[in-house]
Amino acid sequence: MTPLARPALVATGVCALVSVLTACSSSGGSPKTATSSDSKVANVTITAAKGCSVDHDSFAAGGVTFKITNQDATAVTEVELLDGEQIIGEKENVAAGLTGQFAVSVDAGKYTLYCPGANPEKSTITVTGKAAAVDTNLATLLTQATGEYKVYVDRQVGYLLSAVKTLSNAVHGTDLAAAQKAYKLARPFYEKIEPVAETFVSSTQNLDANIDARAGDVPDAQWSGFHRIEKGLFADRSLAGLDHFADKLVTDVTTLRTKTAGLTYKAPDLANGAQELLDEVASSKITGEEERYSHIDILDMANNVEGSQQAFADLQPALALIDSGLAARISTAFGSLTTLLNHYRTGADASGYVLYSTLNDTDRRALAAAVKAVQEPLSQVASKVANA
Repeated sequence: MTPLARPALVATGVCALVSVLTACSSSGGSPKTATSSDSKVANVTITAAKGCSVDHDSFAAGGVTFKITNQDATAVTEVELLDGEQIIGEKENVAAGLTGQFAVSVDAGKYTLYCPGANPEKSTITVTGKAAAVDTNLATLLTQATGEYKVYVDRQVGYLLSAVKTLSNAVHGTDLAAAQKAYKLARPFYEKIEPVAETFVSSTQNLDANIDARAGDVPDAQWSGFHRIEKGLFADRSLAGLDHFADKLVTDVTTLRTKTAGLTYKAPDLANGAQELLDEVASSKITGEEERYSHIDILDMANNVEGSQQAFADLQPALALIDSGLAARISTAFGSLTTLLNHYRTGADASGYVLYSTLNDTDRRALAAAVKAVQEPLSQVASKVANA
């Protein structure tokens, strides 16, 4: 998540909860510094004393994997790679003592490694030359994957815009129940493509925060979007004063559609996005923090998983050429997770799922374990396709 969208306390809170439910990690493992002489690997070390540092900052064009170790910095939990002001790769929730990684495929140019909250926060990464040619069959499959994913994202953003317009109309009306239902019906589309929205961060705009920030993620005066409306509908149980937030949500989603229409994707983008969506499940859905007023976290969870699974499915034919065993393992784990989520379906609520508040610790442990079973192998995919 972008710097304004989630506070650092989320990562530590997740570990506290997940330590009860399952072993806590950040697609990483034990707290040890990653080291490598591989010219395609950048080892990023975060410390309280020295901030965020990278072992080398010049790379040949093509795939680069950023391996992150947070030794002891409690104020820094995220590493991003920026192309201008656009995030092209990131890893969140790397709390003190944890590790994580992301991979990108980069052309020649200057990039910025950004660690929000570190001192220093930014350093320059230089990429030179031209990436090596990829096997023709593999290149065809990777191109097909990115094209299919663009179609998927564009379609979901279109559905999202239509749904938030319906929500806005309901908020402008007088029927609270109708507005509550419209809220639940609008949520799935954003949850499927959230990592795409997270890439649009500039000095003047943070689309993800505008659309999806929760209370406390941003200053109260800046809080808008879905969860501000959620509070009014489900906690305050009133439509009063929500018109402005509904109108702004439509405006922000319209901006998102305009920006995504011009996007193209590289294969690691799909893999990173798939991983980020499962990280979202582990960091805020599995704890019940996301939908704290409506309690429709399982709806969000299911659609994070669907978006992740779609990105993986687009990549799967190419990944099967690179590492068939890994592709099969991830596919099986996704199947088990989906089956478990389907267990919580119901027609009794407009979300299509039971409310998260009805789950017990056994349910939460099972969900956490099923998510982790996908997260671990999925975390390898970006590097595989970036360096194919």
